[in-house]
Amino acid sequence: MTTTDLPAFPADRDARCPFDPAPEYQEWRQKSGLRKVDWQGREVWAVSRYEDVKLAMTDPRISAEVAPQPGNAEYHGDAMPKIFPRMDDPEHAVLRRMLTKDFTVKRVNALRPEIEKMANEFIDTMIANGGPADLVQSYALPIPSLVISLLLGVPYSDHRFFQEITAVVMSRTVSVEEKQQAIGRIFGYLNELVARKEAEPDDALISRLIHEYLATGELTRQTIAMNSFILLNAGHETTANMIGLGTLTLLQNPDTLARVRDTEDPKVISGAVEELLRYLTIAHNLVARVAKEDIEIGGTLVRAGEGLIMNLPAANRDPAFLDDPDTLDVDRNVRGHMAFGYGVHQCLGQTLARAELEIALPTLLRRLPNLRLAVPFEEIRFRGDMNVYGVHELPVEW
Repeated sequence: MTTTDLPAFPADRDARCPFDPAPEYQEWRQKSGLRKVDWQGREVWAVSRYEDVKLAMTDPRISAEVAPQPGNAEYHGDAMPKIFPRMDDPEHAVLRRMLTKDFTVKRVNALRPEIEKMANEFIDTMIANGGPADLVQSYALPIPSLVISLLLGVPYSDHRFFQEITAVVMSRTVSVEEKQQAIGRIFGYLNELVARKEAEPDDALISRLIHEYLATGELTRQTIAMNSFILLNAGHETTANMIGLGTLTLLQNPDTLARVRDTEDPKVISGAVEELLRYLTIAHNLVARVAKEDIEIGGTLVRAGEGLIMNLPAANRDPAFLDDPDTLDVDRNVRGHMAFGYGVHQCLGQTLARAELEIALPTLLRRLPNLRLAVPFEEIRFRGDMNVYGVHELPVEW
């Protein structure tokens, strides 16, 4: 069987209910074994059941060191600096610990007043400019872009450049050559930035890595640059799409919207954010693994060297994980959801992402209590063509 005979992964979401995963994922969960799929031109196993994903994300026989492929966003030339999402322990843990200091609960909580100030300032600008407005460009994208720029020490004035690069890197439809060119441009930019930070340090993450680990030889300039790109990319791309798609989800569920808007209880806000993260699961095409040795997963023997793709949207909607998974219920406990992955490779920036969502969503709904779509729902363009799901634009008025 060639890859052209296999179903493509990720499968298209149902246009009638674009918040839900592809309908065929239910069949993949219910049938015994794993499902062979075509992922970026490769024949791999799709892992779709919650417990199977847990096993694949935690068993030491499964490796995160997936060889870069020409169709993969991480591919650039013949050599790539090591990046922590594509490393196994103990090397992964060593590099990740170097980065963790800037994403602790204490550090993120200290940022909350600044994030709230940003949110209000972007809403002030929207109001001053008048509606309708594209919520993605006016609000959802600027907040996480500015926050991650401040954390890394990347000039926010260059945000349009790295957003343009990210759009190419995260696309599922552009050519291999276009992705290589885009990664080459951002890698060159960040190498130059690392050189500037050596000469003119600040108190942000890139300068800290240079000061603490470059002189000791624990990190190279290229490794600092490439891992900074991973953080820059993930730091605005995922949260921006969650703000946009989360807002749209709430607009389509007015009772839930009112609950988020009208509460002062941080536990209710936190619960709503967790349920939106689970319900939408926008990282639908990012978590790849490879078997280091033969292993049985879900009744299928996966041979050493075979690839696997984690079907996180399907796992988060698995009835074996929680009851009535296709219903949006912000009052239930969804502890253990996989929107940020699972195991030691869980998203490094998840605490920051949660804080941004817990501030951005209720602030927007309280400041603009009459927020509504400016176009029919059917005209919204969803990001099925991208590695991170969401909406391309979200025209709103208030």
